[in-house]
Amino acid sequence: MSKKLKKGAKKPTLAVVGATGAVGTVMLSILSERKDVWGEIRLIASARSAGKKLMCRGEELTVVALSPEAFDGIDVAMFDVPDEVSAEWAPIAVSRGAIVVDNSGAFRMDPKVPLVVPEVNPKDTKKRPKGIISNPNCTTLSMIVAMGALNKKYQLKELVVASYQAASGAGQPGIDALREQISAVAGKNLGEATSDVRTVVTKNDVFPAPLALNVVPWAGSLKEDGYTSEELKVRNESRKILGMPRLKVSATCVRVPVLTTHSLAVHATFKNEVTRKGAQKLLAKAAGVTLLDDPENKKFPTPNDAVGTDATWVGRVRRSPDDKKSLDLFLCGDNLRKGAALNTAQIAELLAVELTK
Repeated sequence: MSKKLKKGAKKPTLAVVGATGAVGTVMLSILSERKDVWGEIRLIASARSAGKKLMCRGEELTVVALSPEAFDGIDVAMFDVPDEVSAEWAPIAVSRGAIVVDNSGAFRMDPKVPLVVPEVNPKDTKKRPKGIISNPNCTTLSMIVAMGALNKKYQLKELVVASYQAASGAGQPGIDALREQISAVAGKNLGEATSDVRTVVTKNDVFPAPLALNVVPWAGSLKEDGYTSEELKVRNESRKILGMPRLKVSATCVRVPVLTTHSLAVHATFKNEVTRKGAQKLLAKAAGVTLLDDPENKKFPTPNDAVGTDATWVGRVRRSPDDKKSLDLFLCGDNLRKGAALNTAQIAELLAVELTK
């Protein structure tokens, strides 16, 4: 689906749908930090948020209510809303002339909707028969930039992944639940803390078990053969982004008591032999990757390093002692920035360049 700017327009117009949410708030910050490629920016949210004033690019903007008319005159619309809202409103935005970049899961596995990570498959933005481009899940995004770079040289065959996912992956309720649990256990001995945090969990069922002072091997909802929705997203989305429908992927997703930034331990097997130094050299030069891998001095990425940054942080790079074609590595990525808002903004910027040609 091709589209050009309206006659006389120098820059495309942009809508941010869900501007008042957790990801939307990060999006406004990102838009203010990055190169200004947009003309008008229109903030859209639910009717209860209409009229709110928010800052973006140094301007105070007024939020307008979600409606078909809200998309009139919009070239690109970024959606940061729940699946059901995107499923209903993204096609409406397209019908009013916008190209939609959707951060929900509503269209990710639709064969007619590209799933894009600009560092990995930027050309797929041009293949959008429905006028919609999808943004991957935050867990997938926390590793796929680095894995895409390695795949280009060594050719992936298999991924075995264990994720360590932040509470914010469950949205604002996840953040609130962890903070409440931490408050319940602060300054108490182990017995009291365990009892108190369990009491808090019975009041707030965001997580199926206490997250403070704990890890929970569960993220998402139950799907097939005991796997959760988050685990299947890692598998299915990695295959689609890399264009490798038969790539073997197995994931175990674990929620940890961290507010923001997902981490992953990855065992990657390739068709070609790989060396530790070769992988480190490649990753050090890869766009969107920060290599922090100095085990002799105990330097490696943690969520505290990655939070608030744009890159995928990579460390603990090791070639498997049992297989010259396998690597083990540890990755961290801010799930609200690259894992959601930033990747959406990067896709939109590719569209802005296309529209102004």
